[in-house]
Order: sequence, then C-alpha cells, then structure tokens
Amino acid sequence: MTDLLKPKLSRRKVLQAAAIGAVGLDAALRAAVWAQGSDKPEKEEVKIGFIPLTDCASVVMASVLGIDKKYGVKIVPSKEASWAGVRDKMVNGDLDFAHVLYGLVYGVHLGIAGPKKDMAVLMTLNNNGQAITLSKKLADKGAVDGPSLAKLMASDKREYTFAQTFPTGTHAMWIYYWMAASGINPLKDAKSIVVPPPQMVANMRIGNMDGFCVGEPWGQRAIMDGIGVTAITTQDIWKDHPEKVLGTTSEFVQKNPNTCRAVTAAILEAGRWIDTGLQNKNKMAETIADKSYVNTSVDAINQRILGRYTNGMGKNWDDPNFMKFYNDGAVTFPYLSDGMWFTTQHKRWGLIKEHPDYLKVATEINRIDLYKQAAAASKTPVPKDTMRASKLMDGVVWDGKNPKAYADSFKIHA
Repeated sequence: MTDLLKPKLSRRKVLQAAAIGAVGLDAALRAAVWAQGSDKPEKEEVKIGFIPLTDCASVVMASVLGIDKKYGVKIVPSKEASWAGVRDKMVNGDLDFAHVLYGLVYGVHLGIAGPKKDMAVLMTLNNNGQAITLSKKLADKGAVDGPSLAKLMASDKREYTFAQTFPTGTHAMWIYYWMAASGINPLKDAKSIVVPPPQMVANMRIGNMDGFCVGEPWGQRAIMDGIGVTAITTQDIWKDHPEKVLGTTSEFVQKNPNTCRAVTAAILEAGRWIDTGLQNKNKMAETIADKSYVNTSVDAINQRILGRYTNGMGKNWDDPNFMKFYNDGAVTFPYLSDGMWFTTQHKRWGLIKEHPDYLKVATEINRIDLYKQAAAASKTPVPKDTMRASKLMDGVVWDGKNPKAYADSFKIHA
C-alpha cells in the first residue's frame, strides 16, 4: 500500500464508522442472513463503472462507507473516461454494472446506440441536478435563456454548436427538449456534438461550443471559472426527472440475480445516507471531490447538492428540487413511464424509425421484480404504481398512457 493512499483510507474509516452507527444492529443482522444461504451473491466482488459526476455519489459511498459488505458484496468503483467507453465495457462484460445514463441503456437495448445488447435497469440513482450552460459570450449578447437564445440565433446567423454527452442519453434529450420548447430545432438550426462530461468546461473555454448540457459539478464549475452561465436547470425542464440509473446487461442479471439484489440494496442504503442531513451531504462532497472520483474542488460540489444555486449573472436562489438520491425511496424506483419517456424522445428525434411497443420495452429493461426485493432488504418504501405523471416545462403532461400519441404530438421533431 502506498503512502499516497493512507490519507484516503483514514477518511474512509471515519466515514465507515459514521455509517455503521447510522444503520444500526438491525441492518447488520439482516446482512448476516443475506450473505448466507440461498441469497448468497453469486459474484462477491463487482466492478461498477462511473463517470466523474456528482450523481455517481451513491455508488461511490456504498463502497467507501462499507455498506456493500453488509450485503455480502464488495463494490469496486471504476472511473471511466466517456459514456461510449461505459457502454462498450458493459456490453463486453468488462464492467459488471455502471452508473449510467438512462437513455444510453435504452439505446443499447434498442440497437440505436452502438452494439445491440439486451440491457437491464435495476434502480434510478438520482433525480434532478443537471443544467444547461450557455457561454459567457452568448450571455453578453443577451442569450440567457431559451427565448433570448432563439432571438439571437435568428438575428445573428452563423453555425451554433451545442454539446451533450451521448446521442441517446439524458443530456441530449434535455437540451433538445429545451431548445424545441423555444422554437429552435436542435437538429436543423444548430450543430450537436458529443463531449465527455469532464471535458465540457475545457471545451467551452477554448470556444468549441456555444452551450452544453451536463450533470453537476460541471455547470457550477463553468460559472466558477467565469466562462458560462446557467440558462436553466433540468429540474426546471422536468421536476424530479429520472437521470442516472444502475445499469447492467440482461445476461448478467440472469446469471447473478442475488448479486444484483445485493448491490441494489447497498446503493439504496447509500442514497438514503446521502439524503439524511447536511453533515452527510458535506462528507459525500468531500469524498467524491477527490481525484480518484470527480477530481474537482469541494466547493464546486457542495453548494448545488444543497440547492444553493447561482446562475453566473448575479441571480442566487434556493432550489428545493436539487439533486436527490433517495427522498424516502421516491427517487430510486425504476418507473416504467420514466423509461418509456426516453423512447418517445428517441422516436421524436428520428433515432427510432417506427414506434416500438413502448410498454413492452420498458418492462423488459426495468427490473422492478429485483428492485422490490432489494427495497425490502434495505427497508425502502415502494410506490404502488409502476407509472407516474409529470408536467414538463411547456405544460405538456407525460403519464405513459399513450406513448405513441405523445411522441407524435410535438411540432418540432426530426
């Protein structure tokens, strides 16, 4: 063991002690039962890929706090460079699970995001907490939100470039939806490029894009570095929207159902720990800011996870709909309607040519059966319905009841 690792281990031990005190004897007894007999995990050490983003926190903290051990598994977080790399390693079996974009999992399952592979979503890792950033140069010309951006693009004709993180992923769908709501066709009126999340700020700094959509802390980092402004948060596009998920392949689930349940239960507990109080959120921010994980300053993380927002133009506000990892279990349930929404947007933007059986696809991918078992083990409440209704920024309600009509209802599409 190198000297470089010693400070990290000492902090880990402190955090583990805090976690053990929080979960109590009952959880330890449950874990002892879980790790033996018919529920014993088939694979006890698992590699989980993650991208350096704030919303990898519940995966990282499940490992750092030792919560994984209570369920008979050892989580090894694996820092990855891009979502395409995460996709390839999941498909090839180099990763057992991943902290991954909801829409990426669906894209791979449908064969529209690279190699086709049957996939599985085990839980939702977080709601909210992404943002659309416009360059300071655009803001100085008056483009600070959707309508003013549309006005500038109409009057100052040139090629405008906007970055997202993966073609079928969440960030692509958020920025497309936002632009279209202001009358901008994101595929015809602008150029869309893919940039890995940790590279967004550097690329904006050298002028490679006019705006981007990405997860925190990179929106806040752009403001701190004086190169961008927050035009809108994604929770203002869709309050409590689904974001990252715990993804794996269907093949891995079939071979390792007990492992899947154990890992899901551990991450559920970690999410609950994060959402329990200011002290835990600050400990989480200090942990994941490390170069092993997100590799940024703590102050780039610890404000927006508490709902303390600034837009880079003098506006400050407290947002109750900040990034959440548990929220009494409401965050983590893999609603079928959430998965179906991404497929409707894939159809809207021409990534899918024909309407699929939306509900069938979601039922295949979202493993609600395994989630419920993991929820029972971690004492996580489970909602009664597998669908939920939400009103998005343009007033349009999505409830999953008629996905074909919903996908065809948008005036701006591919």
